[in-house]
Amino acid sequence: MKTPLTSFAGLDLLTSAVIVLDAEGSILFANAAAENLLDSSFKSLTHLKLTDLFLNGQELTAVFHQAVAHQFADKRQDLTLERAGRDPLHVHSIVTALDNPDTPVLIELRENVQQLKLDREERMLDQSKANKELIRNLAHEIKNPLGGIRGAAQLLELELPERHLRELREYTQVIIKEADRLQTLVDRLLAPHRLPHIVGDVNIHEVCERVRSLIVAEFPQGLTISRDYDLSIPEFRGDKEQLIQTVLNIAHNAAQALSERIRQGDAVLTFKSRVVRQITLAKVRYRLALDLHIIDNGPGIPPEIRNRIFYPLVSGKEGGSGLGLTLAQTFVEQHLGVIECESRPGCTDFRILIPLP
Repeated sequence: MKTPLTSFAGLDLLTSAVIVLDAEGSILFANAAAENLLDSSFKSLTHLKLTDLFLNGQELTAVFHQAVAHQFADKRQDLTLERAGRDPLHVHSIVTALDNPDTPVLIELRENVQQLKLDREERMLDQSKANKELIRNLAHEIKNPLGGIRGAAQLLELELPERHLRELREYTQVIIKEADRLQTLVDRLLAPHRLPHIVGDVNIHEVCERVRSLIVAEFPQGLTISRDYDLSIPEFRGDKEQLIQTVLNIAHNAAQALSERIRQGDAVLTFKSRVVRQITLAKVRYRLALDLHIIDNGPGIPPEIRNRIFYPLVSGKEGGSGLGLTLAQTFVEQHLGVIECESRPGCTDFRILIPLP
């Protein structure tokens, strides 16, 4: 007698993807989480085999045959399942042999969050290096002509006829001032690669308090700065000025994004520090790491730039240079750390992770 599908209804309550295979290795049941993970409806999944779903499905199929032969009760392994025209799935699979000839095998698939995180970090590092190399090259190419443009404008100003000096000097001053502005921008682009890395003992809470005092001075009303510190965090070797600039860039962006809430008087900016243990940063495993969060209750980062906020010249505010977060990322990477961001309306959370001794 065939097993009714209603007997699997309880599996829809699980958050992990579950598929049940029949004796031929075809999908008999898939729960709602499996539909989401596989981007397919239950109807379209029914009667497909693992090799229909995944380009390298033969690996799971071999485990299916072992389960049918009762070579194990359950088997766990990390897999990367390739799919035609879609991103691969990094999953932790649990294949369980069932005591039912009609439905002999149940497979549970859980997304391998750690692998996804490592892949995301690797992509960010590669993109960051490529962007910085491009920006450095562009900055050097722009720098030389700027000096010539400014010098030519100054010489032109000296040759202006006396009777028209006042009205024409306005135009040469525009050229000179814009050249100076671009020169400042170029210097900022090149700054992280020129400044010496001054290493000393750093107390992260002194860094946060320094930034707090600067933000309070600029935004004295309407903004509450909350502090949630783990005072047991040890000092570590680093460049204090770079870290102050990093936290300041993030906090200042947050304060500017909170302008509407500041007017309403309910803006909140939070500095939160913790220690995390046994963490992998940029493919290196560390026993301890600083976990610093800078959180605001603003409108969130616009979705169209959310994945590009660390790219040079990308800014969410009018008139922004788009360099603040790029510099922050550079400084954190020089401390062997990583910087991440999660944002939604009402909560933007920048997370800085730096190895501790």
